[in-house]
Amino acid sequence: MKNSRLTSGFVLGLAAFMVLQWLILAKNLGSGPARPTAFYVVHGILVVVKIVLAIVLGAIGWRAWNATRRG
Repeated sequence: MKNSRLTSGFVLGLAAFMVLQWLILAKNLGSGPARPTAFYVVHGILVVVKIVLAIVLGAIGWRAWNATRRG
């Protein structure tokens, strides 16, 4: 499957947005009102999983970006 630079750039931008969004959520969780421990555990797991997915998405976008540059 051929990817265009526009598609690759969109995937890279989406990955960057996801990381930023979940880092802001993690910061806001730490500065909000006290909640039950289970709330923090569940949201902490969500933050980690989503950031890992964003990194994988970013790697795919980066490879596609480089592939369009080569040929």
